[in-house]
Amino acid sequence: MLPIRIGHPWPLGACCTSRGVNFSVVAPLATRVELLLFAGGEAAEPFQVIELDGRHRSGDHWHVEVEGLGIGCCYGYRVFGPLQPGSHGFNPSKVLLDPCARAITGWSAYQRGAAVGAVPNTACCLKGVVTERDRFDFEAAPRPRHSWQKSVIYELHPGGFTRGVGSPVTAERQGTLLGLIEVLPQLRELGVTAIELLPVMAFDPQDAPPGRFNHWGYSPLSWMAPHQGYLCSDDPLQARQEVRQLVTACHQQGLEVLLDVVYNHTTEGNQDGPTLSWRGFADHLYYHQNASGDYLDVSGCGNSIAANRPLVRRLILESLRCWAVELGIDGFRFDLGIALSRGEGLAPLDAPPLFEDMEADPDLSDLKLVSEPWDCGGLYRLSDFPAQRVAGWNGRFRDDLRRFWKGDERSVWPLGQRISGNPDLFGGQGGGVGRTITFLTAHDGFTLADLVSFNRKHNLANGENDRDGDNHNNSWNHGVEGPSTDRAVRHLRERQLRNLLCSLLLTPGVPMLLMGDEVRRSQGGNNNTWCQNNPLGWMHWRHDGADQALRQFVRRLISLRLQLSGLLNPETPLAEAPPRRSGEGSPLWREWHGVELQKPDWAAWSHSLAWSLHDGPHGPLLWCGMNAFYKAMHFELPPTPGGWRRLIDTALPPGQDFPSQPDLWSPSGVPLESRSLILMVSGPLAQTLSLPE
Repeated sequence: MLPIRIGHPWPLGACCTSRGVNFSVVAPLATRVELLLFAGGEAAEPFQVIELDGRHRSGDHWHVEVEGLGIGCCYGYRVFGPLQPGSHGFNPSKVLLDPCARAITGWSAYQRGAAVGAVPNTACCLKGVVTERDRFDFEAAPRPRHSWQKSVIYELHPGGFTRGVGSPVTAERQGTLLGLIEVLPQLRELGVTAIELLPVMAFDPQDAPPGRFNHWGYSPLSWMAPHQGYLCSDDPLQARQEVRQLVTACHQQGLEVLLDVVYNHTTEGNQDGPTLSWRGFADHLYYHQNASGDYLDVSGCGNSIAANRPLVRRLILESLRCWAVELGIDGFRFDLGIALSRGEGLAPLDAPPLFEDMEADPDLSDLKLVSEPWDCGGLYRLSDFPAQRVAGWNGRFRDDLRRFWKGDERSVWPLGQRISGNPDLFGGQGGGVGRTITFLTAHDGFTLADLVSFNRKHNLANGENDRDGDNHNNSWNHGVEGPSTDRAVRHLRERQLRNLLCSLLLTPGVPMLLMGDEVRRSQGGNNNTWCQNNPLGWMHWRHDGADQALRQFVRRLISLRLQLSGLLNPETPLAEAPPRRSGEGSPLWREWHGVELQKPDWAAWSHSLAWSLHDGPHGPLLWCGMNAFYKAMHFELPPTPGGWRRLIDTALPPGQDFPSQPDLWSPSGVPLESRSLILMVSGPLAQTLSLPE
């Protein structure tokens, strides 16, 4: 029997000491806690059970120091206490995973179903593993620290991105974090500045309908440990090092790494779900519940985390510091992040303490923070998101651009607002750099290729009789549902892909691309591939000529955006008129046009719009025409001293639609074909551009 000492309440979790390991967990209402020590991850029974009595309690914390242990020790807990309202909470028949465990083992024996009911699950539970807590080596791999103004995010699945027929990744590394390292040069060549990884924190693949497995990972089992399924090594002690290897490689390529994090709910579901970790330690602490013990749910997943409570906040902040300080992560995207601003009874808070603590923490001060501004309870706060440093996903941008290019009525005025930087959403002033993430597609929805190929979702493969996934996609198949051999349909879809991408990358905000959109990746019309660890959820690697042409188009578009970031994504929203006096205000402004100069058609039936950017001393610098009408239209061009160069014309064949050297344009007007976009650049400005060949 290993000797024990009283131990200390801090730090949380398992931490090595000079004599052994100190263990500390939070369990405010527990009456007794047992620490179980296992010889290995697959051990069916503990080799020692240490009972913690009142001497091992400090306030809400239970703690013990065990001599002779070290890194690699496997452990779990049993927690005893009274049943809560609703007859759930403490269940001492279940072995619990430490919420602060930085590594997990026991996956080969794990059975999710065994964590329900009163039968002990000791033989098939997950165990925590004692690890180091070293800081990331920022001297060897400093953060790239790209400004929001010059950031382009690429959202990808950490396992699915390196899988698929034709993947260039070494076979044994496909589907892993280390496999991503092999394709970083391609992402860097594309021009993106950050990758945003779908959840990398450990999740439960068994949290899915029978016969399917959770692929996306929005089912957290731990907020500290990396997911075992993305690792090359079976050794849980290598998990953190593999994350560091990926982050180091990204930093050396100039790429930031953002994590999609799920703090709004856990994999334990509602009160009928499994008791795996949080519930068994402090059910009423971690989860919002009513007086009867019913779980309150604004996540759509059975439970909602009470992030307003001090002990819960501290655990979330510990998780953020674990990933940012110890593993080098550069930022976080909070899934349903506005749910974290709810207080008791799910009441929205204007000053949520979690975000206040987050923004005051010096260890988190240089991170990029992003959030979904909505939750499943109807709360939506984009312009008034209750945190100053958090950029919000702009769902209005996505919907309004889709509606315009689809040809909907009443879509031109909203389009103008999005191009202006969303003044209608931010009190008439525009959002400013770093306030919103602009996007057309994301993991939960159609890919860009499917957006122009399907009128409705096709989710039967998910096993829920097509009930899952969003029914309101603002998509258009252009005459044929799904793949088509009709040349006219295919050409129009190609044009629309480019129209949409230009609209994203030529407007203010921080743009985000979905993995594979640059090479026409399709999910066969499935807009919710959360349980599809197969080609539907993998990257498209067998590129044909059309795929390569679109990738080159996107590559040049990103390069153009970054070179002209001061014009396309200014630090402050552009004025809508020239300054009244020389030297008064910014010399840059935007003008709106229709087919005639300075006569935009904002009517409900309008389907076209043009805009130009002006510099007082140099005249017009850019002119962009956008025609979503089914007929061609002729637009006037404002005169510019150095003449115009046609840089982009999506009506031209791929390869000619965006040349590396812009074409001289001498006419005083320009014809826009139906459903096409043209970008003109002034001669002097064009000479400053250097686009990829």
